[in-house]
Order: sequence, then structure tokens, then C-alpha cells
Amino acid sequence: MSPYHSCKEPQKTIQEIARDLTGSVLSVKVIQADEDRRRLIFSEKEASWLKFSNKINVGDTYQAKVGSVEDYGAFVHLRFPDGSYHLTGLVHVSEVSWDLVHDVRDILTEGDDVRVKIINIDREKSRITLSIKQLEEDPLLETLDKVIHKDASVHTNSLDSNGSSIIEPLPGLETIIEELLQEDGIYDIIISRQGFEKRVVSQDLQLWLSNAPATGDQFTLLARAGRQVQEIQLTTSLDQEGIKRALQRVLERVP
Repeated sequence: MSPYHSCKEPQKTIQEIARDLTGSVLSVKVIQADEDRRRLIFSEKEASWLKFSNKINVGDTYQAKVGSVEDYGAFVHLRFPDGSYHLTGLVHVSEVSWDLVHDVRDILTEGDDVRVKIINIDREKSRITLSIKQLEEDPLLETLDKVIHKDASVHTNSLDSNGSSIIEPLPGLETIIEELLQEDGIYDIIISRQGFEKRVVSQDLQLWLSNAPATGDQFTLLARAGRQVQEIQLTTSLDQEGIKRALQRVLERVP
């Protein structure tokens, strides 16, 4: 059946909806015909696909309603300009949030209204792949000020009597910094600030490029592990692509 009915009357079971449709005229597609057993199986859902799938494109965004939640993601019904829900797509668990998601049910519940982006359409298999997180800013491109919630803590760099940073690098970060300093075009590295956020993106150490614009020869990276975030300032003659390649080489060397 098309999601039109369940979204129109969410309080009813599918059996109640089907019973109430007795005598109604529906647009359907024959999906199985068994002549020997004199059996025909129809799909209203496939008929809706034929009617509405030519109206959608990768990159389109829709208001949507969560239909069901599974271990691997959530099936979401797309709301069209006529106000009805005609097509269903899957938001895979990896596309629900930039945060680390252990259980989709912790974030989405049947009946939730969400906004989604179409990221893939398989027209041969009548499948739509959706994303919720891609409508949010990618934390890989965030600055420290955007990562840390307003009510969380952000500490600026402090210096000891010798003028050295007293921010202790995240586990594993010191080795990466030492290796980065061996790369051509990278002259100095300091941990300028750190903070603690409410969400946990990953327990493992991750290095991400910041979208903070370069200032002269200064470029910013973010190191994150658990709830802790450290802002790293590089003095370098490299551009963003050069820094990416240097990071890739270093991470290949560091166990």
C-alpha cells in the first residue's frame, strides 16, 4: 500500500485502513500474476512510484514522516507539494546523524516529522536513499566555537613559566604532531585551545580540517576523541590540499 493512507490516518492499523478502503477505487500495478493458481497481486506503492518518481531528483529536500525504525535505519515517507505522502525512502543509520549512533531508535521514532535530502535514486529497483545529517553542517568542517555548545567549556591556551603550552595533547596526538613537523612546508604546531562537548562523535582520535579561514601562514585543525576537542594551529606554507596529503602520509606512518 502507498504511505498516503497510514500518514493520513496514523492512529489506524494497516488492517483497519485496508478494511475502510473496501469499495474504493485505487491506482495499482500488477506485480505478480499466477495463472495456474488464478492469483493476481497488486501494488499501490509501485503505482505511486510510477506516478511520482519522475518528480524527484538527487539533491532535493523534503519534509517527511518516519514510518518505521529498524536496526539499520529508518523508512521515511516523503511529503509532496499536495500535502500527501506518496513515496518512501531509507535513511541508513550512517545518514541519521553526524554523532555516533548506536541505536537509531534513540534518535528517531515512528511518526516523527523530519527533513531529509535525497542522496541516491535507484530507479530500476524503485529505491530512494535519504539523509538527515547532510542537511546539517558537517562537523568535519566546523570550528571549535561551533563544535562546543554554548553552555560547555572552552579553555584558551595557557603557558607555563617557559612559555610552553600546558594543554596536554589527546592520547596519540603528540606522535602525530611530531610526524607532521617532519613534513616539508610545516614549520610549527601548537595546541591553541581545547573544549569539552556534550556529544560523542568517536572514542578514537580523529583529526579534521576546520573551515576556519587560513590567516597568513596559519591553518587550523581539530583533534577529537570522546567529548574532548583540541584546536591545533599549524604554521605552514601548504594549502588545504597540501595539508590533507601531509596528514594522509603521517597517518599511514603512525600505527
